[in-house]
Amino acid sequence: MTRRRSSIYMIVLSNIASLVLPAIVFVPLERLFAARPSQPVFRRAWFTDVAYLIVNRPIIQFGLVGVIVTLTMAARGLVPASFQAVLAGQPVWLQVIQILLLADLGFYITHRMFHTVPALWRFHAIHHSIEDLDWLAAARVHPIDQILTKAISLLPLFIAGYSDKALAVFTFLYFWHSFLLHSNVKLSLGPLNHVIATPRFHHWHHANDRLERNRNFAAQLSLFDRLFGTYYLPSDRTPTRFGVDDPVPGTYLRNLGYPLFPRYVSSDDTRRSIVTS
Repeated sequence: MTRRRSSIYMIVLSNIASLVLPAIVFVPLERLFAARPSQPVFRRAWFTDVAYLIVNRPIIQFGLVGVIVTLTMAARGLVPASFQAVLAGQPVWLQVIQILLLADLGFYITHRMFHTVPALWRFHAIHHSIEDLDWLAAARVHPIDQILTKAISLLPLFIAGYSDKALAVFTFLYFWHSFLLHSNVKLSLGPLNHVIATPRFHHWHHANDRLERNRNFAAQLSLFDRLFGTYYLPSDRTPTRFGVDDPVPGTYLRNLGYPLFPRYVSSDDTRRSIVTS
């Protein structure tokens, strides 16, 4: 009983840390190096996205673990144990590089699919309904969208047999990079912009223009967009409008139902994208 209680405490503390630490890091950064200085900290839909940050995390964790554990067990034996041992026996840094490449390729394919298939787009439109990008905007995502995307990109890694330590390092990098990509921070990596995804790279993906948002699908490595012809990063301008024209409702609970019952959940007074500067 004591061990179980300690485990519960650790999970609760971990979730609290995942909520508080990003705010401690990114709120000052967005004040010091703002890409859009006029955007306030408590911008529109701030409380809605806080609800996403608090409520979504355990839902996504539970669903993702269930899917990965079930499918990993079903795929047991597909990859020889000797091959798994070789992968797990590599230096952690080399495993992390391989994991980054494989996971982001899976993410790219799945992400692009969510933009292409209308039924999937309704789930993903929730994330694109963000009108003011900052670190907190990373949390606004439908649980089904996140569970499917992460499961498809991560499942091959678990089946292949990469070590727990390497997967933990990747998870840490993914967690912080996701907040960075959405943050209201001006950041350039010079020539590395063609390899690593930056906030400016991802902000174009959130532009309220269908041609512009159907670019820059990679989560961490922009090189995949260059390889597949979807890279878009103009050097002379930045996006001025974010969001979508879909009638996405403005509250957490209504957003959950929107992809399944769009006619009943959406309303005529839904906010549209507006100019942000």
